[in-house]
Amino acid sequence: MKIFKLIATLSFAVFTFSVNAQEWKPVGNHIMTEWGESLDPTCVHQEYPRPQMVRNDWQNLNGLWNYAITDASAAGFEFLNGQILVPFAIESALSGVGRLVTDKEALWYEREFSIPSEWKNKRILLHFGAVDWHAAVYVDDNLAGEHKGGYAPFSFDITDLLARGRKHTLRVKVLDTTEKSWQPRGKQISEPYGVWYTAVTGIWQTVWLEPVSETYVKSYLAVPDIDRSELKVTVDAQLKEGEVCQVTLIDDGKVVATGDGLETVLKVPEMKLWSPESPTLYDIDITIANKGKAVDNVKGYTAMRKISHAKDESGFYRIYLNNEPVFQFGTLDQGWWPDGLYTAPSDEALMFDIVKTKEMGFNMIRKHVKVEPARWYWHCDRLGMLVWQDMPNTYDNAKTSWNYHGFDVVTEDAMTSEEGKANFYHEWGEILKANMNFPCIVTWVPFNEAWGQFDTKDVVAFTESIDATRLINYASGGNFYTDCGGEIHDIHNYPDPVLYLLDPNRVTVLGEYGGIGWPVEGHLWKTDSNWGYIEYKSAEEVLQTYERYALQIESLADYGLSGAIYTQITDVEGEVNGLMTYDRKVVKLDMQRLRHINTIVINALKNN
Repeated sequence: MKIFKLIATLSFAVFTFSVNAQEWKPVGNHIMTEWGESLDPTCVHQEYPRPQMVRNDWQNLNGLWNYAITDASAAGFEFLNGQILVPFAIESALSGVGRLVTDKEALWYEREFSIPSEWKNKRILLHFGAVDWHAAVYVDDNLAGEHKGGYAPFSFDITDLLARGRKHTLRVKVLDTTEKSWQPRGKQISEPYGVWYTAVTGIWQTVWLEPVSETYVKSYLAVPDIDRSELKVTVDAQLKEGEVCQVTLIDDGKVVATGDGLETVLKVPEMKLWSPESPTLYDIDITIANKGKAVDNVKGYTAMRKISHAKDESGFYRIYLNNEPVFQFGTLDQGWWPDGLYTAPSDEALMFDIVKTKEMGFNMIRKHVKVEPARWYWHCDRLGMLVWQDMPNTYDNAKTSWNYHGFDVVTEDAMTSEEGKANFYHEWGEILKANMNFPCIVTWVPFNEAWGQFDTKDVVAFTESIDATRLINYASGGNFYTDCGGEIHDIHNYPDPVLYLLDPNRVTVLGEYGGIGWPVEGHLWKTDSNWGYIEYKSAEEVLQTYERYALQIESLADYGLSGAIYTQITDVEGEVNGLMTYDRKVVKLDMQRLRHINTIVINALKNN
C-alpha cells in the first residue's frame, strides 16, 4: 500500500510538472534566438555549472518555480502570481512573465525540493550562480542567509535548517533598485534607451544543491609561473586530525606532478603553454583523505600561461603573453540576449558568440560591464580566447575630464556615497575571487568611461592586492591619472580609431572604436530608433569601412598602440552596430574576408 501511494504521489508530481511545462511559453513580441525558440522548460541549463570544482553528486534546481510580487517591505506573500522559468530574469521573454519589478517591489520565488536518500549524513550546500541584486533565502521558513550583489556566486550550508521529512520548501526574496541607487548594474535601466538596456531582476544563473562531507574543498587557487616551470596550488579547506590533502596535475590522462598539503608547489616539466593558438589545459584533481579513504574529491583544470607588460625595442610598452609580444584585438561583448536578457537560452548559445568571435579571427573579448557564468569562461579557456573582464558600473554620471601628463584639465569623480564605495569593494572583491582561476582572463577593468569612477588609485591597489598576476586597465575610456597605478592606459574614440593620448609609462590601447551600424530587416529588436555610431545600408559598405578602420589600427601599432576593441560582436536592443544580429541568425559580414582583415591586425607587432 505504501509503495502504491508513493508511485501515485510521484506520478501526480510528474503529471503536474508536465502540465505546467506545457502551459509555459515565452512572452512578448521581440525577436528570439533559435535556442530560445526551441527551449524545453523541463531541461534548462542542465550542465554542471562550475567546471573548475566538479563533484559527482549534485541536483539542478532550474525549471518552473512559483513567483509572487509584493511590496518591498513585505515579510512574505499571500498570493502567487504564477510560475517563472528559472534561471531567466523576470523581465525576459524566456521567464514566461516579462514584467518589470520596480525598486518599491519585492520578487519572491518558491519551489519544493527533496534530498536523495544517498545524501544521508552529508552536509547540504545550496548554490546560486547569481541573483540580481539583494537575495534573502529561506529553507522551510528558516532564513538560510542573505547576499547582496548581482554578479558573483554564493552558497549556504542549509543542513541544519532542513525539517524532518524528504520534501522541503525553498523561498527567495529579491530586491533590486537598478539605477535608482548605488548598486552595480552595468547597462541595466528601468526605461531603456540608447546604450542602456532592459533591467534584469532576480535569479539569472543556475541554482543547485550539492552534498559534501564535514571536511570539503571550499575553493582552490592555481597560479602558474612559467619562468620557473612551477604551479602553486592553494586549497581552502579545514582539515581535521589525520586528514591529508593531495593535489594531482594531469595532462591528457597522464600524471604530471603531485603534491601534498593545502599549499603546494608543483614542478611542471616540458610545459605546454596556453595561448589562443594552442589552448592547452591541465586537469587538476584535489583529494582530501583520511587513512587512505577519500573524504572529498573535486576535479578542475588550470593552464600554464603568463601575462605581463614590458618595453619593446622601440621604447613602447607592449602586452606580453608567455614572454612574447601580442597585439590583442577583439570585440566588445555585452553578453545580452533578446529572449533571455542576461541569461543565454542554452549552454550552446553561451558558447556561440565565443566560437564566432574566434572564427572571425579575433584573439580577445572584452566582457563589457557584465560578468558571465563560470561555463562561459570555461569555454574561453578551452577554445583559446583572451578576456578583459570589466566591473559592472554603478552610476553613469561622472564627468570625463583629464589632469594628465601636462594637460591642464580638472578631473571630477562620481559622487559616490560611502555606502556605495563600500559595496563596490565588496562586489568587485567577490567577482575577482570567483573568477581569478580562469586562465583566459588576462586583464581586470574596474572602471569604464568614468561611470561611477571614484578613488581610482585606491581601487587599483585593492584590485592588485587580490590578484597581482594580471594586468589592470585602470579606467577604460575614463578619467585618466598619471599616478594611480595599473599597467594599461585605455582611450575610446568613435567611430574611427585615433591614437590621441599615448601613455609613455603604460601600455596604450584603444578600448572602444567602430560601432558601424547596419539594421538587418527581420532581425531587429524594435522597428524605430535603431542606431550605430555610423550607419550604412549594405554589408559591403560596412565591410569596406571596417577594413579601412582595421588597417588604421595596424598602422597605429607602429606608433605605440598595443591593442584594440571593436564595438561590437552583436546588435543589442536598439544598437545595430554588431557583427551579428541580436538574434544571432545573421552574420553581417563575409567571414573569410573578416578573418583575413583581423589576422593582419593581430600580426601587427610581428611585422614590425
